[in-house]
Amino acid sequence: MSLAREVSSLDATLEREMLRKMLEIRRFDTRLLELYREGLLRGSTHSYVGMEAVAVGACSALRADDYITSTHRGHGHCIAKGGNLDLMMAELLGKATGLCKGKGGSMHIADLGVGILGANGIVGGSIGIATGAALTAKLSGTGRVCVCFFGDGGVNQGILYESANMAAIWKLPVIYVCENNQFAMSTRVTYASSVPDLSARAQAFGIPGASVDGMDVLAVHEAVVQAVLRARAGGGPSFLAATTYRFFGHNVGDSEVYRSRDEVATWRERDPIPRLQSHLVQEGVITEEEAADMERQAAEAVERAIEFAKSSPEPRPETLLDDVYA
Repeated sequence: MSLAREVSSLDATLEREMLRKMLEIRRFDTRLLELYREGLLRGSTHSYVGMEAVAVGACSALRADDYITSTHRGHGHCIAKGGNLDLMMAELLGKATGLCKGKGGSMHIADLGVGILGANGIVGGSIGIATGAALTAKLSGTGRVCVCFFGDGGVNQGILYESANMAAIWKLPVIYVCENNQFAMSTRVTYASSVPDLSARAQAFGIPGASVDGMDVLAVHEAVVQAVLRARAGGGPSFLAATTYRFFGHNVGDSEVYRSRDEVATWRERDPIPRLQSHLVQEGVITEEEAADMERQAAEAVERAIEFAKSSPEPRPETLLDDVYA
């Protein structure tokens, strides 16, 4: 499968990197559920398992200095954009070596050094931040773009309409990516949204809108590449609706009474990781043995991150008010 890319055609190196990132995200969030049950995780956690193709497909279309904004389900976005696993894990365990010195935790993790402007515990809360970052990029002439992730619950928030209208008027370099994982907590998107195709919302702003298979990392990558090209050329914002599915509950305490096991099993048959792996094996990019080795390396990287976090110091009490702005 050959897809257009911003600088060069999609090559084997990039495809392998996509698989590696997806494996890291899968292992990272799977282990987090176990750490929570062991009582080691500070606060709750919202698993990104099943949705890896959206984050990796989108972030692989970006430059290192581009921006992203995230959601309460943000670990996948952070890893896909280049967040350090050790520092991320330390943050989630509330350690002083964490990206936010142990004070942000799962829903407020950020790494400004690689363009991660932060996860956000408020539904749709990062939409205004992303639009502001895009305005900064345009005014400063850096050529940067910002990808704004939010869920199908966030698509109905008023801040999207205010921000997207402003971005359209000023032709800001922002790509709004709605991760439609079918549920806002336990509320089905078919109940909460008036139109089945969420990308149709883009018509109200006069910007391009498209739906993409969020279980296909290559399809997401191609769609975001086109949106990024438009943004960098001064064409303004775009809106993408990626249809995906979270394999686990909304959070670790979710009883999932609102969906059946058969429904989950049907979506698991579309798992984006074996889907990409099979494609790469068929195309001769990797062998089955290499794929297994990549999975092992991802597992080892996450275990090293856990050990780093466990061995890191607790924040000192006297640092409580550091980095608090008034």
